[in-house]
Amino acid sequence: MSKVALRKANQQAAIDLLIHNPGINKTDLADELKVTTQTIHNWFSDDRFVDMFYRKYMILFNSKLPMVLNSMIREAIEGNVQAGRLVLEHSGKLIKNINVTVDSPFEKFLKANAIDAEIIDVESEEIKEAIDNLPKRNKENDNPEKRDKKEAKKIKKISYRQKRKQNKANRYALLQRAKKVGLKPLPAKRPTTIERKKWIDELRKRENAMKSQTHQQ
Repeated sequence: MSKVALRKANQQAAIDLLIHNPGINKTDLADELKVTTQTIHNWFSDDRFVDMFYRKYMILFNSKLPMVLNSMIREAIEGNVQAGRLVLEHSGKLIKNINVTVDSPFEKFLKANAIDAEIIDVESEEIKEAIDNLPKRNKENDNPEKRDKKEAKKIKKISYRQKRKQNKANRYALLQRAKKVGLKPLPAKRPTTIERKKWIDELRKRENAMKSQTHQQ
């Protein structure tokens, strides 16, 4: 393998490690790839490497974005203000610094029936029904700071559960791919980064071989 091809292969491996192990530092990354730390620093100074890293990361990011938004939409429907704000901002539906007048159910009743609030009969059956149908007041609105902290904590828990769920789905998908090409699964004990990389490389190698055989037939 030429030096250029070897460098590209190492850079690709480095990007894979960085994407799946965000907390890895440059020293550990160099150890995993059997290169010097200075080499890693040089790659990060290369615009082409950084651009390639960014583009591949964004592919992974965009693939998970719909799942995150669906979670936030569900939370917003249940009354989570922060989740609702996030969804609206993402969709461009939230305009900041604007005064919005929200009518209460009673005010909507008056407008719908063109009733002057100064001359209404509070003893009428229609008015009594409108008042009886008012929604119960949420006492949490008395302390918006406490409510926001509670909602932020809930969103954090949801994100953690979604991440675990996604990781489980990814592991299952890899097992199915390995089973298809006759590759033994990784050990039950959490593999090292090097063991995982070698296993992934072997999986891809067998998949490519299977594709070649299919084309030849």
